[in-house]
Amino acid sequence: MIAKRFETILLGLAATLLLALMAVTGIDVIGRYVLNAPLSGAFEMTELLLGALVFVALPLVSRHGAHVEVDLLASALPRAVNRMLGLAAALVSAAVLCWFAWTLASLMLTQIHDGARSVSLGVPLAPFAALGAAACLLSAVFGILKGLHRD
Repeated sequence: MIAKRFETILLGLAATLLLALMAVTGIDVIGRYVLNAPLSGAFEMTELLLGALVFVALPLVSRHGAHVEVDLLASALPRAVNRMLGLAAALVSAAVLCWFAWTLASLMLTQIHDGARSVSLGVPLAPFAALGAAACLLSAVFGILKGLHRD
């Protein structure tokens, strides 16, 4: 139930970020080629929005087990071995995602301490690192749950 609520929130946030990305691009293109006045900071907005979109989508992909997988030997191995390999892969992925989350949380603390902001627009960068850390942790949890309930 809680996972479904997170999924709904993340889907709404991803849709909003995608809409904002399209709006920034559309306004910039129209401004640049029709009005000869490009949107100031459009490149930086696109970078920040795209990064946020990737991190928001990551837990959704993990929840549905939709990561790219190569299963060259899966059909030749017994079902029990496939389940164990899937669980091992989920645990390794979760460990890596937790390391990413730790690194991003450390980066966030540094950015807060330094007052780091984007160059053109002066947008604080720490919230983006916090979003990434939270997304990585949530992805790790979803990945482990998916690995435990693998068919």
